[in-house]
Amino acid sequence: MHTALHWIAFNVLVLIAIALDLGVFHRKAHKIALREALLWSLAWIALAITFGLTISYFYGRQSGLEFFTGYVIEKALSVDNLFVFLVVFRVFAVKEEYQQRVLGYGILGALLMRGAMIAAGAALIERFNWIMYVFGAFIIYAGLHMLFAGEAESHPEQNFLVRYFSRHLRLTKEYRGEKFFSRENGQLFATPLFLVLLIVEITDVTFAVDSIPAIFGITRDTFIVYTSNVFAIVGLRSMYFAVAGLMEWFEYLHYGLSMVLILIGAKMLASHYYVVPTAVALGTVAGVIAVSVVVSVVWPRRGRRVDEG
Repeated sequence: MHTALHWIAFNVLVLIAIALDLGVFHRKAHKIALREALLWSLAWIALAITFGLTISYFYGRQSGLEFFTGYVIEKALSVDNLFVFLVVFRVFAVKEEYQQRVLGYGILGALLMRGAMIAAGAALIERFNWIMYVFGAFIIYAGLHMLFAGEAESHPEQNFLVRYFSRHLRLTKEYRGEKFFSRENGQLFATPLFLVLLIVEITDVTFAVDSIPAIFGITRDTFIVYTSNVFAIVGLRSMYFAVAGLMEWFEYLHYGLSMVLILIGAKMLASHYYVVPTAVALGTVAGVIAVSVVVSVVWPRRGRRVDEG
């Protein structure tokens, strides 16, 4: 499946889609309305479904199920990214019309880093079969940490790398519109918006450490791992604007995500003794996430204000 032609064709199509998104449809900075965000989210989801069905048609039902399972896992885990993005934009007071630019370029950087991480993970698995057990144990640890850490308050501005860049970059004191850099008195300065972009990239790498091994727990086909990651990421920006006002309502979602990680990690550890069918894994992941969302909406915690989302 993953010949050089497949890789080149897929990446060219994705780059064309992103170029049209950033350079044509969202060229001018503006506040993304809910209707626009929902339409773009549905468009990216439709593309992912079409691609998955194409994989199923040409390469078999098993490959298609692996793609959809990886896509659902990555899409669900990326919701945690959205929570952090929301906090980052609030902490750094980024205007809504500039948030789309940060997320757009953040996605481009994320695609490059994800590709490198997937290639490294695939090389490790091919050379050291036992690394799957390390991945499985790590994913279970990550799931347990998420489960018991609860809803700890996020402070992205206190991250070591953020503090390092804040001290060592020449930063303007104020934003310069949607610019990442500004030349003043003959010197090039980074703007606070560039610092926010760095935080978005650092956040994505942090979450990818959990999500990429989880998808390797479903399939070792690097093309499936990569394409499912890409489709989940490219729709992340529109998804953010579609659910930004609702994310505070999904208060039990992190429990569902933690259970997903634990189950995938257990599947990887038990793979030598029992192979869980991909269809069962997909149904379990989707079911756990759906239950956590429904519980969040139907049984909200006592004391939560109605106007909170």
